[in-house]
Amino acid sequence: MPSPKTLPSKSRNVVAPSSSPSRLPPTPVLLQQPSHKKGQWKSTKLFRRVKSVFRSFPVINPPCKMPVSNRQHEGHIHGGKQMTGTLFGFRKARVNLAIQENPRGVPLLVLELSIQTGKLLQDMGSGLVRIALECEKNHSEKLKLIDEPIWTMYCNGRKVGYAVKRGPTEEDLKVIQNLHAVSMGAGVLPTESSEGELTYMRAFFERTIGSKDSETYYMMNPNGTSGPELSIFFVRI
Repeated sequence: MPSPKTLPSKSRNVVAPSSSPSRLPPTPVLLQQPSHKKGQWKSTKLFRRVKSVFRSFPVINPPCKMPVSNRQHEGHIHGGKQMTGTLFGFRKARVNLAIQENPRGVPLLVLELSIQTGKLLQDMGSGLVRIALECEKNHSEKLKLIDEPIWTMYCNGRKVGYAVKRGPTEEDLKVIQNLHAVSMGAGVLPTESSEGELTYMRAFFERTIGSKDSETYYMMNPNGTSGPELSIFFVRI
């Protein structure tokens, strides 16, 4: 995997997001709204409440009880919809995952995962990473799968805590805006935070919908080249 401070040599349409040494550029957010929703984000009170509970959970590592597919990444069925996925966060903070219809769109989904950014990128540099996100059905609510607010998270078969969905914050949108011209690649963005530079990795993902209760996102490497491999499974049981 390329160093997070260097854009990969085979990246497509990759540009340096910022030349400023101290802060993200004060660029207005001009992202496209998703095709199926026009900015009707849910109240942030619910997300704050869930997020506060989520932060109180310990990170534990018991063996995963749910079955994990042994299918190889190269062997999955093609024909799903191509999406843009961005992993970003401070190296010692929890990583965020944003899913967009295209690099210039407002995120359809933002998840805060219970694993440090640096640890996840390190694991991806060592081989295939499988993230399974599991939640329970609530028969009293009719939510779309990606609208579920909280998930139990497994990484390579081991439980690592929880993932929480939230509406995109102003800082999230600034990151996405500054990466609007990046199709795929990895690097850092300077910030004013005391935590230092913000690390990101962006790639195309193939979204495959198995049913209303299961979706999978497979990271696609350019032109079939070898590179980091990541699969994200959403399952509602």
